[in-house]
Amino acid sequence: MNSAALLRVADVGRDFDVSRPWLNRVIEGAPRQLLHAVDGVSFEVRRGETLALVGESGCGKSTLARLIVGLYAPSRGVIEFDGKVISGHAAHAHTAALRRRMQMIFQDPYASLNPRWRVRDIVAEPIRALGLLSGRPQIAARVAELLKQVGLSPEDGDKFPHEFSGGQRQRISIARALSGQPEFLVCDEPTSALDVSVQAQILNLMSDLQTQLGLTYLFISHNLAVVSHVADRIGVMYLGRLVELADARDLFRRPRHPYTRMLLDAVPDLEMSGRRRTPVAGEVPNPLAPPGGCAFHPRCPHASERCARERPALARLGAGAAACHAVEEGRI
Repeated sequence: MNSAALLRVADVGRDFDVSRPWLNRVIEGAPRQLLHAVDGVSFEVRRGETLALVGESGCGKSTLARLIVGLYAPSRGVIEFDGKVISGHAAHAHTAALRRRMQMIFQDPYASLNPRWRVRDIVAEPIRALGLLSGRPQIAARVAELLKQVGLSPEDGDKFPHEFSGGQRQRISIARALSGQPEFLVCDEPTSALDVSVQAQILNLMSDLQTQLGLTYLFISHNLAVVSHVADRIGVMYLGRLVELADARDLFRRPRHPYTRMLLDAVPDLEMSGRRRTPVAGEVPNPLAPPGGCAFHPRCPHASERCARERPALARLGAGAAACHAVEEGRI
């Protein structure tokens, strides 16, 4: 694996204005309300690897994915792809050419495909939009090749999305993503809407494609069992922030952050080892009024007074990193 970073995310944040209408605020004297969906996240993805982001629903994983591919603009911070900035006004001159080298696979294969288009047109759309091929015979041949590559038949190109199962639709989504000849794929929970047996088929397909085509993945999931099969490194997010980042093997063997430990304890113990497990207690705080200090401290069994008043920074721990005062102080 080449250790050079293909993607760098530096202190990226995204705020959404969820205030009530202006007139209501004036009458009621209410302030504006900002939702900090992503709040100062930094990491890098090396060429040829799979970095997985995990966390509970609402932690900012999907928002971060949309920031990277350009569906949202960051409120602050910098996103670099292959050494060039692709966020902010200064990036406009070269952003389009760089973004052609990345594609996204969406979570819901039932909603992400146009039901009025035949599969051949869905898969061919990036080819036409990017001007990769011009003649109809060449485009048709390329579409047939892509369908075979994802385990479908070239004759399936004449069908509509509703004629396929969920797993087959996700294969069509993968073929569409590959038709743009990307180097980097952002996979936003690509298996969460599928049956378990179909999930395994899609994960095996994605692993095979990564090996064949030299792809780099950012894989977003809330399922640690899925992540354990595909990820080289794992980042754990909580309430818009990255709380731990480590090699997959190290994270499963020795999680450092209390939140990571609780997530792993929530995975069923098939070996019936009898080991005491600490489930994740409580509810995710209101993101419009997050707690002071460490956002996890109201749910953390190791919280101290410092955790309630001081927000921890993501500090390097060997090959990984964690944002936790208890870890820093050696209390856990």
